Amino acid sequence: MILGGEMSNIKLTIYFDFACPFVYNTAVWLDMVQKNSDKKIEILWRHFSLQQNASTEDGFQVWETQNLKSTRSLMAAIAGEAARRQGEDLFQEFLFKLLIERNGPNRVPLNDNEVFKRIAEECGLDIEKFSDDLNDSSIIEIIRKDHEEAVKNHGTFGTPTYIFENGQGSFVKMFIPPENEAVEAFEDFIALFGKRNYFGELKRPQPPWPKGAL
Repeated sequence: MILGGEMSNIKLTIYFDFACPFVYNTAVWLDMVQKNSDKKIEILWRHFSLQQNASTEDGFQVWETQNLKSTRSLMAAIAGEAARRQGEDLFQEFLFKLLIERNGPNRVPLNDNEVFKRIAEECGLDIEKFSDDLNDSSIIEIIRKDHEEAVKNHGTFGTPTYIFENGQGSFVKMFIPPENEAVEAFEDFIALFGKRNYFGELKRPQPPWPKGAL
């Protein structure tokens, strides 16, 4: 499963957190779009920490946490960047598989390097290099920079947040559509949020949300 391609005609940046179930829904949806459309989609996945965003503690910086296992998903983000060092395709394979296992019946933890190593091996990564990179503290700086740029440049407040080539952004919470509607839903989404910059905010009243989607 690869989300993206070299000969793409749609480019998206998506800010994500491995802990967010709506990121999983988005990844599954875009995978269906790729399989059922002649459009090529190039996706740059960038980090946004929901834990950092939600903190009310004065001066809190999740990147400075000494005990990484106490963080919500920082270790998973580090593992993702360790995988990315072996190529974008392998990173996206790792991302998708970790999201599947996190949101499946076993709900794997997001603070266990042994889980990440197993998934990395199943994705065909060089495990020795991956293990070394898990301990490279410079990776945290990449994650911090992604998060801070998301807030400063795009006003990001949640995940997944899409940034289109024209600079327009959109935060989307969605369920996974039926596969036979995936492409049409994506085209509608691009038309509305990627092109119609006069729409500022659309939100369904809650509860229930969204009626008839399940």
